[in-house]
Amino acid sequence: MSVNGQGTSHRTALSLAAIVVIALVALAVWGIAARARALADVTRETNQLAVTSVAVVRPTRGASQQEIVLPGNAQPLADAPILARTDGYLRKWYVDIGARVKAGQLLAEIDTPEVDQQLAQARADLAQSEANLHLAETTAQRYDGLMQSDSVSRQDYDNAKGNLEARRATVESSRFNVKRLVQLTDFKQIRAPFDGVITARNIDVGALVTAGASAKELFHIASVKKLRVFVNVPQVYSPQTTPGLTADLTFQQYPGRRFTGTLVRSSESIDQASRTLLVEIDVDNPSGELLPGSYVQAHLKLAASQATVRVPVNALLFRSEGAQVATVDRDNKVRLQKVNIQRDLGTELEVASGLSGDEQVVVNPPDSIAEGQTVRVVTPQSSAPAQAR
Repeated sequence: MSVNGQGTSHRTALSLAAIVVIALVALAVWGIAARARALADVTRETNQLAVTSVAVVRPTRGASQQEIVLPGNAQPLADAPILARTDGYLRKWYVDIGARVKAGQLLAEIDTPEVDQQLAQARADLAQSEANLHLAETTAQRYDGLMQSDSVSRQDYDNAKGNLEARRATVESSRFNVKRLVQLTDFKQIRAPFDGVITARNIDVGALVTAGASAKELFHIASVKKLRVFVNVPQVYSPQTTPGLTADLTFQQYPGRRFTGTLVRSSESIDQASRTLLVEIDVDNPSGELLPGSYVQAHLKLAASQATVRVPVNALLFRSEGAQVATVDRDNKVRLQKVNIQRDLGTELEVASGLSGDEQVVVNPPDSIAEGQTVRVVTPQSSAPAQAR
């Protein structure tokens, strides 16, 4: 009995030992497998993190017609200072600022005592010259008769004829002097040169009025039935900016209203400093509600010179090669495209060349993005159609 009991105990111990060994081996295998799975997960995550994730948009087509808004200045069709043509003192003025006048209307009168005295003296000189001429004519006629009978020398006869011609020239000079002074006295009345509005009055009764280089501006007049608006158009739009183009004009004092003008001429030359083309837009102003000197915004509707596409402004890359955008091809490879920016629309850029419109354009590209780089496209987006401007 003791032998059998010992054998049974020995077999039980061996069984327990085998179970322990098997458990240890299973535990070791499970640990190795878990570590392998964890390593694979880490490797996969590392590989995923190594690929840059990018968001993309599709470019939108540019409008066939575009509207550009440019600042301008409204100026009168005609604008002139009114100066005195004769010396004197202002006797009376008849119009003040804001007065609407007609061509030839009397604006003011000047007292010219010195000119009046000069005219009286000139007329007296003319009368004296005419009397001397009459005497010279009589003498010349007498010498004609004496010369026929050889009663005078040829020298005396020639002197009489020469004196007659000199007297005639003196009379002509005196007449022209009288005519000049009469015209100066006509300038005592200051008249409007054309229809318009008086924008300034710089003289008052009794003030000294002088002519010439030191003349002071008495009035300023502006013709406002039609205004001229001068606008500087960027060089890129100069081919579409031609005479006959219709423009809508907006004024700050009339919010919500638009006035129609017509582009009538341009300078036909690009300013080298600003790279702009100066154009003139005329707008009718029969009621005079539009004031010269006003700030104007000109809305020009231009036909697109070429097909364009638009991309978000945050898609642009600035590299040494110039402006670029990053696109993603079908293999998720990055392609850097050089683009030509035609217009900045604020949140969008109008691209004239470099994109066809079918590309996937990366928005907010990282600075490190490179040609041929593999990326992962996340949350693909479609750019909303841009409204034509």
